[in-house]
Amino acid sequence: MDRADMNGVRTALFALIFYPGSAIFAILGMLAAPFSERVVQRIAYGWAAFHRACAAHILRIRVVLEGERPAGQVIYALRHESFFEAIELPRLLGNNPVPFAKAELSRIPFWGRAARAYGMVFVERTQGATALRTMAKAAREYKKTGRDFAIFPEGTRVPVGTAPPLRSGFAGIYKLMNLPVVPVAVDSGHVYRAKPKRSGTITYRFGAVIPPGLDRAEVEARVHAAINALNPQDQRVGVSASPSSLPGLPDR
Repeated sequence: MDRADMNGVRTALFALIFYPGSAIFAILGMLAAPFSERVVQRIAYGWAAFHRACAAHILRIRVVLEGERPAGQVIYALRHESFFEAIELPRLLGNNPVPFAKAELSRIPFWGRAARAYGMVFVERTQGATALRTMAKAAREYKKTGRDFAIFPEGTRVPVGTAPPLRSGFAGIYKLMNLPVVPVAVDSGHVYRAKPKRSGTITYRFGAVIPPGLDRAEVEARVHAAINALNPQDQRVGVSASPSSLPGLPDR
């Protein structure tokens, strides 16, 4: 059996094990939601650990971490090439990070209720100023808990070898939260987004901490450069903001 056929078999086996297992985690999270936020967070961590185990033992994907996560509350700004890093957030970042997520995700059966109980800042991207006020209120409340935040500043998954501008909402969130930003480069697309998925290595590279209080152009430029540090073609094509509003967790 050649490499392509083996990747196809591994991808099929991954789907047979991971997706039914994920449904079980979602149901457990929904059942725990009315009773304990802490239990829901442990279930989310368990789901992320289950995913990492499936990726490692079935897909033969190895994960490498470069750089260090700093002490203290921060916003992690991650490049987004595949669903891999979205699932990984609780396990990768620790401290039950609060993602900024589009509101549609909160309406997914089972998963949505568990996600609300875990703690996310949901954004109704079509409601303009009302959505911004609601998001700001939720974000300030979560900031009081000391939990870190996580955002995909490109707003959606991006193809390998491209470097689109950051969405306009990132700068607004950076100003609102008044927290340091840790940019994270990720190169998951070449193995996890491939069809079929491939064995190989995914690297997370934690960049230098970016302090709060910078102007929009500077923070966007620094985040854009850092999250594209693993981009194989290094196509850093500018950092002007997209007219779209707020970034969040995209579709798979």
